[in-house]
Amino acid sequence: MAKTPDIGVAAPDFTLPGVTLTGGQAERGDYSLSAQRGHPLVLAFYPGDNTAVCTRQLCSYTSELESFTSLDAAVWAISPQDLDSHEGFARKYKLAFPLLADTELAVTKRYGIGLGSSNLRRSVFVIDADGVLRWKHVTLVGLTFPRANVIAKQLTALAA
Repeated sequence: MAKTPDIGVAAPDFTLPGVTLTGGQAERGDYSLSAQRGHPLVLAFYPGDNTAVCTRQLCSYTSELESFTSLDAAVWAISPQDLDSHEGFARKYKLAFPLLADTELAVTKRYGIGLGSSNLRRSVFVIDADGVLRWKHVTLVGLTFPRANVIAKQLTALAA
């Protein structure tokens, strides 16, 4: 398995299908890391839709989304489930950012966070406007996650 990318190096580029809810409508499309250049990005890898810890994590990021967007940052959440699962999850909890489907775990592997053949370690990566990895939090067990204020502090440091 690949190791997680080092702080200060270009984050591995990728394109994944995703879904986001806008005004109650599901919009599906492709999301490419390289297309996000010019703005910081928070990548939140989570093991599964509709699971207890993942739901708490993504709902907390939705409720604190202003702390990210006020710093010109976007949030993308990535897991192995498909777009239909993601859409249902997003609708159920009114998640306000794109959920990307890494069904083959290709991106998970590039980021060195695979856990067996069908899952991943809960991880958050902060990528700056130039596509460089500036901060990461990779769990061993996956029962905890960094709070929005911790991530926002990292984003604030990028703007300094």
